[in-house]
Amino acid sequence: MLWLIAYVASIVVANVVTAATVPLMLGPFIVPWGTFLIGCTLVLRDAVQLRFGRPASYAAIAVALLASAISSHLLGDTLAITGASAVAFAFSESAETEIFSRFKALLAARIMWSGTLSSLVDSLLFIVLGLSPLTTGILPWPLVPLAILGQYIVKTAMVSLGSAASLRVNQRLLVPA
Repeated sequence: MLWLIAYVASIVVANVVTAATVPLMLGPFIVPWGTFLIGCTLVLRDAVQLRFGRPASYAAIAVALLASAISSHLLGDTLAITGASAVAFAFSESAETEIFSRFKALLAARIMWSGTLSSLVDSLLFIVLGLSPLTTGILPWPLVPLAILGQYIVKTAMVSLGSAASLRVNQRLLVPA
């Protein structure tokens, strides 16, 4: 149950942190501070799946999606940003779940591959649907690729840390006996 609570909480906290802070500028890259937590959510979702199974993972995604949409709305995000966040979340977390389920390798490799690919999906969909001139115009088209790349780099770095940590985590903490 702790993994599920941590998973949902990390998404809500990422929304709060993103809304409360000015994005980090890493050279040409634009990275909201909540992005650091979004990378962690992918690893936490893996822990939920390992502990409770794939159907429970999808139930957790649904709960987290609802919590994210509610917190986004309460924080004053526009409908376009809330919707983009929901679409990106649903697609990236589903992709992450399916890749993690089907990829047969060591746990660290499963975390790395599923998290890396789903980070790209999340970054691309959220930036294009929520921040580009396509909807809100918060970012002009020339900055869209830099924002996508910046978020992708940070999320992938966080997934890499989770993957490395999985090499040291006692599997009994994640998998039922």
